[in-house]
Amino acid sequence: MRDKVANNMEDRRAVSVTVTGRVQGVWYRGWTVEQARARQLDGWVRNRTDGSVEALFAGHGADVDAMLDACWRGPPSAIVINVKVSEAADPGPSGFEQHPTA
Repeated sequence: MRDKVANNMEDRRAVSVTVTGRVQGVWYRGWTVEQARARQLDGWVRNRTDGSVEALFAGHGADVDAMLDACWRGPPSAIVINVKVSEAADPGPSGFEQHPTA
């Protein structure tokens, strides 16, 4: 069992994401929370005062990749122009939540 836990930790990936376009006022944050929790990801999402949405996703590498693909689509009313991704520090098992605007 210990090897399985170690392998899961080795496969974890964490990324910081900034999504631009028509992504505020279209339920992008709520949608992100649902999508991230469905993929059992850890991290958070928040609006930025510049009109973008920022998020931190951490979890199994394939699940993080699937979430990044989903970010390009977003909820039905969103119009995503860009998804900027950079590697980030893993917050560990913390669940996924929505933070206030920064």
